[in-house]
Amino acid sequence: MPADALRTLAETIRAAATEGKRLRLRGGGTKDFYGQALAGEILDTRVYAGIVAYEPTELVITVRGGTPLAEVEVALAEKRQMLAFEPPHFAQFGSGGATIGGAVAAGLSGPRRAAAGALRDFVLGVRVMDGRGEDLTFGGRVMKNVAGYDVSRVMAGALGTLGVILEVSLKVLPLPVAEATLKFEMPRDKAIEAVNRWGGKPLPISATAYGDGELEVRLSGAAAALKAACATLGGERVADADAARFWTGIREHTDPFFGGDEPLWRLSVPSTTAPLAIEGRELVEWGGALRWLKSRAEARTIRDAAARAGGHATLFRGGDKAAGVFHPLAPAVARIHQRLKAEFDPHGVLNRGRMYSEF
Repeated sequence: MPADALRTLAETIRAAATEGKRLRLRGGGTKDFYGQALAGEILDTRVYAGIVAYEPTELVITVRGGTPLAEVEVALAEKRQMLAFEPPHFAQFGSGGATIGGAVAAGLSGPRRAAAGALRDFVLGVRVMDGRGEDLTFGGRVMKNVAGYDVSRVMAGALGTLGVILEVSLKVLPLPVAEATLKFEMPRDKAIEAVNRWGGKPLPISATAYGDGELEVRLSGAAAALKAACATLGGERVADADAARFWTGIREHTDPFFGGDEPLWRLSVPSTTAPLAIEGRELVEWGGALRWLKSRAEARTIRDAAARAGGHATLFRGGDKAAGVFHPLAPAVARIHQRLKAEFDPHGVLNRGRMYSEF
């Protein structure tokens, strides 16, 4: 029963706070690779699962945090709707399927992010259990309700350091009527210039990806709009089945680019940034704003290059985490992080050190 699951979660958290223990929040474990070293006794979030409310006409769904992400996507697909931020499942990295709470906690968005928005942009409200075992609610279940909205968004990407995501209300969008993918052969600098130029035009571009001399551009929308865009852009039309496999591979990191044992870095930079002079292999997404880098270069070298471009770099998977997974915080920002942690988890029970070792 949901009430029993909530009571158990609260009792476990309160006992840990009293005994000075740490808890590691875990759903399907598909994002265990992400962040600093894992520590603490596992607190399984899947005990609190299920779709609470779904109003297709309102474009809102409310789901318990332990609900499988796949279950949510199936329910939406039946109504021709979707999570527009395309959250990755990363099923190959865990022992169970991804959960919606884990997806929100990780804050990761897929190929459609540049066109549709980031995961946090779709969070309307959250219900969390903090490090005291208290049940807190922020935001609401309708798009016009913005009370506490910023707090709800803070939970996206916090990696469970501020609380257990019990429920989340998300804005959803209709599935595209049609999609088409075009392929172009061009050098990297020309590809970055092209996607930024096209991004300023009324074209239904929903995703871009560049690697190994090839630029893939996905178009989504009405059939007539796609036909016109294809005529405008040119390029080679990719078979629909091949295109679907390609974009799934980019989202789920099953594309050959992500293979190999080199550390995988995730660089966020201004979209117009010229190719960065760092050794390694690169895949460019989000109209140039996301650069995946497979490289053995030193962390400082990579982070300095990203910072000079006005961005930041995250050691996404593999490599030596001694230098820190996430880009170092400016002192003022670090103080905000510390205050949030102290407010939501004063005893340091939940996923302590998962983002930064000091909190």
